[in-house]
Amino acid sequence: MTSKNSSWTSDRAADHKGTAPFLLSPAGKDYLWGGSRLKEQFSKNIDLNPLAETWECSTHPDGPSTVASGEYQGRKLDEVLRACPWLKGTRHQNTEGLPILIKLIDARQDLSVQVHPDDAYAKTHENGSLGKLEMWYVLAASPGAKLVYGFYHDMEKETVRASIENGTIQKYLQRIPVKKDDMFFVPAGRVHAIGEGVLLAEVQESSNLTYRLYDYGRVDKNGSLRPLHVEKALEVADLKGSSSPRQPMRVLKFRRGQASEFLCRCRYFQAERILVNTEQCREMTCIQTDSTSFQVYLCTEGCGVLFWNGGMLNFYRGDCIFVPAESAEIRIHGKAQFLKVEC
Repeated sequence: MTSKNSSWTSDRAADHKGTAPFLLSPAGKDYLWGGSRLKEQFSKNIDLNPLAETWECSTHPDGPSTVASGEYQGRKLDEVLRACPWLKGTRHQNTEGLPILIKLIDARQDLSVQVHPDDAYAKTHENGSLGKLEMWYVLAASPGAKLVYGFYHDMEKETVRASIENGTIQKYLQRIPVKKDDMFFVPAGRVHAIGEGVLLAEVQESSNLTYRLYDYGRVDKNGSLRPLHVEKALEVADLKGSSSPRQPMRVLKFRRGQASEFLCRCRYFQAERILVNTEQCREMTCIQTDSTSFQVYLCTEGCGVLFWNGGMLNFYRGDCIFVPAESAEIRIHGKAQFLKVEC
């Protein structure tokens, strides 16, 4: 790092308690199955058409997000965290980047039928990469929208391989109806696909490993069939029949101006839904991280203002807010819904 760049870290290194939150600007992806809702409904001003995904909080080299407010504005998040590891918290200071990646995904068409490897397989076969497990939180779903979640019954590799070759694999795939506010946990090895008409937030390991089993014979913008990864997929896929995923019992916990709902927990992250409404009360919702880890707040509905000693930040639907470890005490005023993620 140059001496000029060092100046923006040295002052913070001595005393980084009370660090302010900051907005993130995403990287975008124009996969052929994407739509336009991320632009129209979430104000993603990205010059891609279609806009299939936005990587809202990412230090992955395939799409790092950018700091969009505060003293680090304009710098890539991975660069900032390398220079200022205390922003991640003591739990993560000895790791490269963040352990998670948070996305918004707009499926105008069905995504490919795919599977992700676990950490052990990825480490051995994919140059030390992390594997990929993920959680989906459905933000919108067209009438009749579905997703693929495993197989109806136990399968053999040869049966799956033959069904891909002759185009009959879809009759074996378990399709699940989807509605707004559904949550699904997708472990590594689970064959899956997001269906047409679904818009969701995804929290996952920081990985970009996807093995396609089947892609409906679609071609890319150059007229070429998109590549499949059948043999690798069959090495990692769980071919046992999957029980139909049930929505977990979810309980809203209320306090004045706020309600929260636990969604899921795994070794990489914990996710909650947070609803804030301080329009008719003087008390503001407060958040503050300790020294161990950061938090991320993805605003999925509404808008409002964050206040802390010496600063304020307006946020709107679609904004992603990074709250560093050992943050300032932050008060939230407004009417909004968040996906809160912590590690």
